Amino acid sequence: MSIITLSGLDGSGKSTQIEMLKNYLKSQGKSFYYFHAVEYSVANVCRRRTSTNGKSVMKANWLQIQLRKLALLIDIFRFRRVIKKLKVNYIISDRYFYDSVVNINYLETKFPSKLFAERFILKPNHAFYLKVFPEKIMQRERKPDQGMGYLQAKEKLYKSRIKDWGMIVVDGERNKEEIFEEIKLQVWGEIP
Repeated sequence: MSIITLSGLDGSGKSTQIEMLKNYLKSQGKSFYYFHAVEYSVANVCRRRTSTNGKSVMKANWLQIQLRKLALLIDIFRFRRVIKKLKVNYIISDRYFYDSVVNINYLETKFPSKLFAERFILKPNHAFYLKVFPEKIMQRERKPDQGMGYLQAKEKLYKSRIKDWGMIVVDGERNKEEIFEEIKLQVWGEIP
């Protein structure tokens, strides 16, 4: 079983590439499990139950951050348990636990650091970072509601961790077909 993850800024095209990957794997008769770390998170499930405004979280107090760290640890072990039962060729992840780490580091503003939970994250076979400049994202029709400062801060956090996580940086400013061809080339070496 191979784990393929796509990470990046909000609006960088991760979901588009995941949909292309899902369609491609279906066409090749390959089985897969779709995973979205943020939707999967117990923290997100709790937030949806207690909040009705649907806005993105951009600030958190110390306790809220600690609860997110605990939720991340729980999510990682839940994921490990789930994949033991899976009988698929691929796990494809639209966002991964790395994105959750970046989100927590963003909320910590003063002291972003390596989290305890990171030591338990399963290393993907292929971890991609779709690199799109915040300025380019803000020119798109669908812009993230958090704004430019948020995107710039998260871009800086990703840049500081790409090497640690062994991510493959993909130029996300090209057309979606070119990006997808590069992803296929990186995963399979040539078109399978």
